[in-house]
Amino acid sequence: MSFYDVLHRRRDTRGEFTGAPIPPDVLRRVLTAAHAAPSVGLSQPWDFIVVRDEHTRRAFRDHVHAERSVFASELDPRQTELFARIKVEGILESTLGVVVTYDPDRGSPAVLGRHAIADAGLYSVCLAIQNLWLAATAEGLGVGWVSFYREDVLRRLLDIPQPLRPVAWLCVGPVDCLPDTPDLERHGWRNRLPLEEVLHEERYTRRSGR
Repeated sequence: MSFYDVLHRRRDTRGEFTGAPIPPDVLRRVLTAAHAAPSVGLSQPWDFIVVRDEHTRRAFRDHVHAERSVFASELDPRQTELFARIKVEGILESTLGVVVTYDPDRGSPAVLGRHAIADAGLYSVCLAIQNLWLAATAEGLGVGWVSFYREDVLRRLLDIPQPLRPVAWLCVGPVDCLPDTPDLERHGWRNRLPLEEVLHEERYTRRSGR
């Protein structure tokens, strides 16, 4: 696939995982791609925790389901009905999890380029996640970012020390397919905005309904 094919084929994968093994060389290529991401001051403030243990994954899945219920309780009736049809994780169905963390102390105290924007290190971790996601897509793997969790719970589950921050649990593995339409769009939760609605020239232009 060309780069643009990969970019547009990428999906947040939930129910398509097969559970088949990932060849070690493929996993290594995907993680190497993540580690090749740009970072502020070349701080490389990420770590990758590969989680295969079923007990750990089941404990995390149970926590995610509890948080899903918390979110569902805050919705109006129409949203509740829609949300009930949306799968938010593939923790047990995927082959493994990759937890990506942010270390704000790496490269400190003089992180070149972070003095005015404290979150630049966190942005760097997100770039590593995107690299991982695109590389996995190019390898025929699916990735699902799980965000229904409390950071302190995941920190305790994986013995992540302070001040590291868990940024993402990524479900990774072979999939039956990558859907043509994102799940949230397919279920009617939200549609992708056209580029024209978010594109501005020279200055930010306020638009009606924003």
